[in-house]
Amino acid sequence: MGFKMGIVGLPNVGKSTLFNALTRTAAAQAANFPFCTIEPNVGEVAVPDARLDKLAEIAGSKQIIPTRMTFVDIAGLVKGASKGEGLGNQFLANIRETDAIAHVLRCFEDGDVTHVEGRVDPVADAETIDTELMLADLESIEKRRAGLVRKIKGNDKDAAQQDRLLALAQAAIEDGKPARTIKVDEDDAKAWRMLQLLTTKPVLYVCNVGESEAAEGNALSAKVAEMAAAQGNSAVIISAQIEEEISQLEADEAEMFLTEMGLDEAGLDRLIRAGYELLHLETYFTVGPKEARAWTIKQGTSAPKAAGVIHGDFEKGFIRAETIAYDDFVNLGGEGPAKEAGKMRAEGKAYTVKDGDVLHFLFNT
Repeated sequence: MGFKMGIVGLPNVGKSTLFNALTRTAAAQAANFPFCTIEPNVGEVAVPDARLDKLAEIAGSKQIIPTRMTFVDIAGLVKGASKGEGLGNQFLANIRETDAIAHVLRCFEDGDVTHVEGRVDPVADAETIDTELMLADLESIEKRRAGLVRKIKGNDKDAAQQDRLLALAQAAIEDGKPARTIKVDEDDAKAWRMLQLLTTKPVLYVCNVGESEAAEGNALSAKVAEMAAAQGNSAVIISAQIEEEISQLEADEAEMFLTEMGLDEAGLDRLIRAGYELLHLETYFTVGPKEARAWTIKQGTSAPKAAGVIHGDFEKGFIRAETIAYDDFVNLGGEGPAKEAGKMRAEGKAYTVKDGDVLHFLFNT
């Protein structure tokens, strides 16, 4: 399991340029006018993880299979999108299908690239998008609550639960707060997710800066970071221009280029790591002579559920998980030496998988 992140923002903030760079494709047309991306572009990228390469080296794996992250480039939203302006309804529906939102904000000055509002103010841009998403949610909530009235009168418990949760969301939005600010009880968690409100999506602000500001950011990105911190969200600094250049280079050339720019890693790595933290994700590994493979799970996932990511039968017939911590596998030189040293553990159904675990599942067919 990877995760799907929708790239959103106003027109001409660098969304499609970033998407092209991250997915190393030219599928999304990056042009200096609104709505150059009419259909959502979907691209999958491998999640970089140096641990996987190390495990494969030790085990002599013939194939390395990283986990995947899906980016969806969603056409530029504009003011009035919640009312259908600028193909807004279509775009809002595309956002609904993602796990999280990467909100690209223009944090650079460039007279050759027109801003749809005629000014560069990333905080105001963020507020524009947030407002449109909240208005869209509000309209949806009002319609859905009206449709639940008859079921509630008939003592439908599920309908009553939905209405109660929708009422909470409505109150928050009418107070100018997105639905993700609401804390729901564990008993309501599944029903809350099923509502699929736009403003429950976790948000990662992506500050698109100029090349010379990619390492430290600038005054505009600092304002975004301050806004994100106040909201309990996170922000990451990326230069879409640099990412586009890197995407055209070979690995060794890209590394040299990053060093020259004073960057420790590519923006893709930072974006994925920030996305993992945002969605509370982690990685476990399966390793053998045929392949070394990474798998993405939610933090706190039980061993049977983690096995189910590979195949549903693994979860249904789960017996136990043979587990070696990543550091033990690497420091001791592989599965055999780790087992001899007593570092391989047999874990049952109650075991919570840890980030970096090297696992082998035993199950009944």
